[in-house]
Amino acid sequence: MYVTLVEVQVKPDRVDDFIRESALNHAGSIQEPGNLRFDILQSPDDPTRFILYEAYATEADAAAHKQTAHYARWREAVADWMAAPRRGVRWNGLYPRVGSS
Repeated sequence: MYVTLVEVQVKPDRVDDFIRESALNHAGSIQEPGNLRFDILQSPDDPTRFILYEAYATEADAAAHKQTAHYARWREAVADWMAAPRRGVRWNGLYPRVGSS
């Protein structure tokens, strides 16, 4: 699995907007070939902090995600709502194993 955890800090007055736009990105992302998970998590201690957990079967699938219309729309919409630059951290997904029974 090709996993990225994206850390996002949103301006307080844009949290609801960020959630709305991220829901649209989520809906498109889970339909993509190779998408295994696309979770959007919000901190219970700081509602302006989010983690996007993106898991794809392959690196190529993850790269294809960045070429989609829903991702481009999300990226442009949320750009000015960030309190700090978003940060993606790459992880190797070990389990569950993709394609194993």
